Amino acid sequence: MRQSLNSVARDGDASVCRPKALSTAVFAQSKRRQALANFAGQNFRTSPGRRREISVMTMAESQVRNYPYAPMDVAIQPEKIVSVALGSASASSWAGDLLVIGVFEDAFSTTDDKSSISSAELQALDAELGGALSDIVSVFDFKGKAGSSQAVRAGKNARFVALVGLGSADKATPSAEWGASVWQTFGGAVASTAKANKAKTAAVTIVGSLADDKKAAVAGRIANGIVNGAYESTRFKNKPTPSTLEAVELLFPSGAGADASIAHGVAMAKGALLTRYLVEAPPNVCTPTHLADAAAAIAAGAPDVMKLQVLEKEQCEALGMGLYLGVAEASDEPPKFIHLTYTPAGGSGSVKKKIGIVGKGLTFDSGGYNLKAGAGSMIEMMKFDMGGAGATLGAARAIADIKPANVEIHFIIASCENMVDARGLRPGDILVASNGKTVEVNNTDAEGRLTLADALLYAQNQCNVEAVVDIATLTGACMIALGDQIGALYSTTDEMASGFTSASKLAGEKLWRMPLEESYLEQLKSPVADYKNTGGRMGGSITAALFLKEFITDQDKTAWAHVDMAGPVWNDKAGGATGYGAGLLAEWAISQGK
Repeated sequence: MRQSLNSVARDGDASVCRPKALSTAVFAQSKRRQALANFAGQNFRTSPGRRREISVMTMAESQVRNYPYAPMDVAIQPEKIVSVALGSASASSWAGDLLVIGVFEDAFSTTDDKSSISSAELQALDAELGGALSDIVSVFDFKGKAGSSQAVRAGKNARFVALVGLGSADKATPSAEWGASVWQTFGGAVASTAKANKAKTAAVTIVGSLADDKKAAVAGRIANGIVNGAYESTRFKNKPTPSTLEAVELLFPSGAGADASIAHGVAMAKGALLTRYLVEAPPNVCTPTHLADAAAAIAAGAPDVMKLQVLEKEQCEALGMGLYLGVAEASDEPPKFIHLTYTPAGGSGSVKKKIGIVGKGLTFDSGGYNLKAGAGSMIEMMKFDMGGAGATLGAARAIADIKPANVEIHFIIASCENMVDARGLRPGDILVASNGKTVEVNNTDAEGRLTLADALLYAQNQCNVEAVVDIATLTGACMIALGDQIGALYSTTDEMASGFTSASKLAGEKLWRMPLEESYLEQLKSPVADYKNTGGRMGGSITAALFLKEFITDQDKTAWAHVDMAGPVWNDKAGGATGYGAGLLAEWAISQGK
């Protein structure tokens, strides 16, 4: 009775094995199966890409029905953000819990293996603070190394005073290659020092080699690091321990640009925090519906510039998204195709460029029938397989605050789970993309590229974008090549690659351009379909990128980039999500309107 799609593809000749013929076979099989289901009086679930009735549940209903023991009433995004603002007091007269002084290595000298203050500016401040700084240097052998910190009781206006190292002054200028990350790291150290000393209020000043015209730019990076560094991932514990830090004043910058720089840095940090919040949430909390709720919260917070559309399964079927829906079929969680649109305040008439940002949204990846199993499979960490979606929503959160001019931005996420089920995707199945191309699935654990392909086609066909980037935790091969701090960048144009390289430096998120070696495309050729979804073991990150590039229908019309963030999505040492990608995407998007 059952005629499989695979048998149609493999047994039919070339005239039969066309996308249209495959769709006809799918429809015929669907009718036969539904007739049997109606006869049996069952709610029969059909196979990937075939129409069926579904019940769409809210997040709360989904949790109650499927996860009765999951944490409930979980916030969509961080509720407490540290306030960062300019302060007018001098460092020695500021009153509060913690005074932090940022210092470069050249502020100290070493004699007989003992450090001492050599900077006249720091010596003067030390005298005003009653010798507290020289005590830190002599007792703890403080030398200003980047990220080092030490606090002591001040006994003056501030309860505690701390020195935090900035390292070499040459590496900390805003124009230095990774100058942004130096100041973000410093801001994180400020927050860590405040938490260690249970400070509610803090103030920051910088002593040494920092030109006045650079201070405004630096202020934003420090603010970004402080807000990010104050974050505590304890919301799923029985007794959460949020950071005590509430407000920080920056005492050193001045000028009209300082306030704007701080606002920009805080907005970027809010985006990164949302990304971390989503990526760290367990899969019985962060479902596709939860991601849609997060997008709704962003739209509700900026209704003047943000509009949300969530496509349900039936709407995706109508658009022919067979690759995406094929992956989603094995899960009881309904797929959610999220489309969040940013239009500048002046309306569409002020738009000079339309761009798309597509994030991989697999809220849990079991691997499917190619199950992730054994040591090193990382199945327990597959909650972070929606890291690309988290970065996309984080960028949207930042953009909603910054409101860049001249650019229309489409944030797109094809969200679902990759599970194991009797009706799930099988190795050897053939799926039909929304452009009619067919893909033989030779590995169900290479599912992300399938969902991204339909999302990329949607961005081109429904949004008419001129440039589109997809971002994903896509391959282990990328992690092997670049480690856990650097994302891989692929692009069809040097201009787009250059834009992302610049954005990565502004965001302090490392990126490295990789080759799109066209000869490797041979690995993706299938004898029974247009493509296979994986190639050989070697060059796995490249072949994954090449697969996605095949779904850019007019490469002369649409510039494309792919970011593989599998490595930097998570920090094992810190035990949490990094927020990688939110700042990178937002900085690139902003640059497209300039």
